[in-house]
Amino acid sequence: MNALKTALWLIGLTMLLLFVGQAIGGQSGFTFALFFAVLMNGGAYFFSDRIALASSGAQPVTREQAPRLYQIVERLTAKANLPQMPQLFVIPEQAPNAFATGRNPRHASVAVTAGLLEYMNDDEIEGVLAHELSHVRNYDILTTSVAATLAGTITYLAQMGRFTMLFGLGGSRDDEDRGASPLVALLMIFIAPIAALLLQLMISRRREFAADESAARIVGHPEGLISALEKLGAYNKRIPMEATPATAPLYIVAPFSAGQLLSGLFSTHPPLEARIAALRSMLPVAH
Repeated sequence: MNALKTALWLIGLTMLLLFVGQAIGGQSGFTFALFFAVLMNGGAYFFSDRIALASSGAQPVTREQAPRLYQIVERLTAKANLPQMPQLFVIPEQAPNAFATGRNPRHASVAVTAGLLEYMNDDEIEGVLAHELSHVRNYDILTTSVAATLAGTITYLAQMGRFTMLFGLGGSRDDEDRGASPLVALLMIFIAPIAALLLQLMISRRREFAADESAARIVGHPEGLISALEKLGAYNKRIPMEATPATAPLYIVAPFSAGQLLSGLFSTHPPLEARIAALRSMLPVAH
């Protein structure tokens, strides 16, 4: 059901993108929007993992450098029935956090911060890594990358539309190739980016809930992930962590930057309280 809903949200984003192109530039705008979406999604498919790892400062680690990390990931890889173990990276940040990236289970990487290894016990690290491997197994990284690319393309087209209207570069309205009415185009220019962002956030939040549930099932219980999320929330408020807009949605909890608070409405992650409550509902009922 989660996969079906995510597919419907992605279809909605794609349709919105094409409608924006049509409204702003007619058939030419539609064609450009389709071409640009394919081009950007191709780039996201092949290069988003390298960009995420490079921009976060993640460094590859060997088994000798991080034996504890390797042991936990090897165990979870077998439990999750993944075809191979992802590449492992450590980010030189004190704020505990982690993310996974890569286009499929055979081309995946998991990065954890130095703070995660320092502040979490083995059960908590296991819960966090099971969450990230769930993203890998469920192709969530590809899904969220495509959603982010589509939303970014819609925003870019809207900016182009504003520029065109501002400087009157749209050409004659008598052209057979003209788009929708000026009022519809104007509405698309200002409303579409907000709608695209909200659709992208809905996709991202659904995948976080699904990854939490999947992680608990891989490990066999939700206690480690519950404890980890509680700690991550507490440390995240005390230790700022700078992350780019491209990498922030990948982390298991949204990084907190100094002087910045993400509003609940525009966060890529569900509230931690809601995630913890959902995991607690998986605990056996005491008699």
